[in-house]
Amino acid sequence: MAMPTPLNNRLSMAMERTGQWVFSQEIPTDVVVAVGEANFSLHKFMLVAKSNFIRKLILESEEADLTRINLSEIPGGPEIFEKAAKFCYGVNFEITVHNVAALRCAAEYLEMTDKYCDNNLVGRTEDFLSQVALSSLSGAVVVLKSCEDLLPLAQDLQIVQRCIDVTAVKACYEANFPCRSPPNWWTEELSILDIEMLARILTAMKNRGAKALTLSSAIITYTERSLRDLVRDHSGKLLDSIDSQLRIQQRDLLQSIVSLMPSEKAAFPINFLCCLLRSAIFLRASNSCKNELEKRITSILEHVTVDDLLVLSFTYDGEGLFDLESVRRIISGFVEKEKSMAVFSGGDFREACSTVMHRVAKTVDAYLGEIATYSELSISKFNGIANLVPKGSRKVEDDLYRAIDIYLKAHPNLDEIEREKVCSSMDPLKLSYEARIHASQNKRLPVQIVLHALYYDQLKLRSGTDDRSTPDAAATRNQLQADVSLIKENEALRSELMKMKLYITDIKKNQGTSSSNNKVGQRKQTFFSSMSKTLGKLNPFKHGSKDTSNIEDNVGVDITKPRRRRFSIS
Repeated sequence: MAMPTPLNNRLSMAMERTGQWVFSQEIPTDVVVAVGEANFSLHKFMLVAKSNFIRKLILESEEADLTRINLSEIPGGPEIFEKAAKFCYGVNFEITVHNVAALRCAAEYLEMTDKYCDNNLVGRTEDFLSQVALSSLSGAVVVLKSCEDLLPLAQDLQIVQRCIDVTAVKACYEANFPCRSPPNWWTEELSILDIEMLARILTAMKNRGAKALTLSSAIITYTERSLRDLVRDHSGKLLDSIDSQLRIQQRDLLQSIVSLMPSEKAAFPINFLCCLLRSAIFLRASNSCKNELEKRITSILEHVTVDDLLVLSFTYDGEGLFDLESVRRIISGFVEKEKSMAVFSGGDFREACSTVMHRVAKTVDAYLGEIATYSELSISKFNGIANLVPKGSRKVEDDLYRAIDIYLKAHPNLDEIEREKVCSSMDPLKLSYEARIHASQNKRLPVQIVLHALYYDQLKLRSGTDDRSTPDAAATRNQLQADVSLIKENEALRSELMKMKLYITDIKKNQGTSSSNNKVGQRKQTFFSSMSKTLGKLNPFKHGSKDTSNIEDNVGVDITKPRRRRFSIS
């Protein structure tokens, strides 16, 4: 009894698949066809009857009796050759949208044309393509997907282009006249394709007049399906494997997706763009890719929410800050765009900001409040984002005050100077009445800010007003102008006082006698007497105070009563 060999084992595998239809013939097989690792024991005359390629191989062979043929290069591999062999034997098998492209390519490779034999495999597969597979969008997409492994032959046979044309036409029709639910079902169908095939379909749709929103819906669905692992179950640990082969493939895919985006900036929702930009940062995509996404977000920033900005800022696990530079560039770009629009329309951006600028300012302040709790957020980064928003876009700075208070609470070890730096982006005079009351009792704030809040309310009492509403824009501007002039006056008086001190010091050094000291004392007394009225105007608060020198003696203030003091500093 002969021992089994590896060759016999491989043959037995092929026999299990072909035995039922080959060995039903009474004539023994006379040729072995090798396709990869599979071997098929067949009959030459059955193959030659349908395949001109095999006929030429046998006729042109140098062997007198060719017993082995290698067809490892046949499209589709062993499974497709088996079906082609069944066709040669007249055995029925099923042609489907999944195998028709491979069968068509295999038939071309084996030269199983109608010219060689009537009703051959080429004609059968062409009939199925035109009558069944390409009659629907779903069928065309499946055939196109199968062509990805059959290039370049499938391209040369025009199977790819035919699928693209059918898919583009039917997708455009579905986008305009949906016949199924949900209306964008066709985008799910396209998401199984390779990015290069999708690009060719989108180009064909655009050439047929498809709108930007139609193209964007297909891109969004494709992205969410092909890169969905980037938006769930991720943590900072994945940064260690950023250069793995998978991450490189995802990076290339993302960059290709961005390159497919239609030129219309508002074609995509801002939350999708933010998620895409975070993925680009995470995958370390090219600068051109990230810049394109930042520009698109900038152009529609008025629709941004706090959650959208937070998507860009945090790691995938939400445990730490991820990227603030992109947020800073986006906000800065939007402000510059608004400035340009204001100049173009003949307005003054410093005086009056647009409604969308007010909306963005409110969102940015709320965003600062969310990131203020993180210890890695430095003062410079916090102020860098807060100061991007123009002063005129904040009618009331309560939201910014809240963010500052949260930052001070999360960073309790800051000294007085550092706390003043944190508060430098806020104007205490633009707080609401309730916020000023809170600020006057807030022990986390530096003394200077508390004094500003107290002085402003005290000034309103002296002027006979007690409204709890925020002053309008004109009143705020007048107040700021008065503050600036008062600061300049205070600085001039401080300069004079410093000169006086230096002068007295020089006299003490040069005159050591008691008489000269008395004269110096008289000079000091005379100098202070002459400047008492001037120094009386010196406001004890350096910033944000309101000048009261122009209030007339008998207007707005009751001089018959002692000055009322509502607040005190403990």
